Amino acid sequence: MENLINHQIRLAARPVGMPKRSDWAFTEEAVAQPGAGEVLVKVLYLSLDPAMRGWMNAGKSYIRPVEIGEVMRAGAVGHVIASGDAKFPVGAAVVGGFGVQEYACVNSSEVTLIDLRLAPFPVWLGALGMPGMTAYFGLLDVCQPKAGDTVLVSGAAGAVGSVVGQIAKIKGCRVIGIAGGADKCRYVVEELGFDAAIDYKAEDLKTALRQHAPKGVNVYFDNVGGATLDAALAYLARNARIGICGAISQYNATEGVVGPANYLSLLVNRARMEGFVVFDYAPRYGEAVAELAAWLKSGQLKTREDIVDGLETFPETLLKLFKGENLGKLVLRVAGE
Repeated sequence: MENLINHQIRLAARPVGMPKRSDWAFTEEAVAQPGAGEVLVKVLYLSLDPAMRGWMNAGKSYIRPVEIGEVMRAGAVGHVIASGDAKFPVGAAVVGGFGVQEYACVNSSEVTLIDLRLAPFPVWLGALGMPGMTAYFGLLDVCQPKAGDTVLVSGAAGAVGSVVGQIAKIKGCRVIGIAGGADKCRYVVEELGFDAAIDYKAEDLKTALRQHAPKGVNVYFDNVGGATLDAALAYLARNARIGICGAISQYNATEGVVGPANYLSLLVNRARMEGFVVFDYAPRYGEAVAELAAWLKSGQLKTREDIVDGLETFPETLLKLFKGENLGKLVLRVAGE
């Protein structure tokens, strides 16, 4: 154990626009040994999420920025290989914010045990991880869908949107997904069971919404922002609810965020638009995991992980999110199980 070397990826510069390889520093150091109340985790898989782009920026947000020179923040899963806490024995499977590195020595309060009988490691970064929690609480608590509602989901083929749409179907809603490209649209309809899909790359959003939601949209779950949010605002039903989860279309903008021009639709339709951050629901993650795992077991919820190999590929693999190249949950495999 003493001779283990930890390879890490640290933030070297605050990106302007799309992050580039020179914004990262590739470092190595000896693996630290855990003291009392700490555990040493061998990282197997990293979660790559659109939110990471915001964490790279300086300034006030819902979470402190990653500092220059700091190991890049990331959710991850792995095995405990040394422990200073009896609750986390060697060999235990765990999830936590271990960062973009091969090994993480962390306080045991930052680690959560996971049950691989419920799902394999990558699913604990997707449907049973932060994206699943985001979909569950964002849809059910913030958007409050009712059976018969028309639910519109942007980023429908992504880690969060794909789960949102499936939960909405389970709750008896009509679900329309917005995704980029024929393959993604086919996936959300044929494999995930959405009622319809709109290809924003090939179709006019407003024309398609008029066709698929003739009575208006009751719930819009927004992962994209920008022009997509504006189009959805134009087709709200009375008392509609919009959940603002993210705005991936704006994260790499160099000229400021584009806000909605159609916001008066909220007034006309007595609608509500609410932002939320999944970390606020942390005390309730257990209830979400239990229900999502039950839906996985019954086949009502399907997952897909887009797994890319190699810690060193992190800078390029992260960009798949912003180029729309991933299908399902984007995961980086650091080491074999």
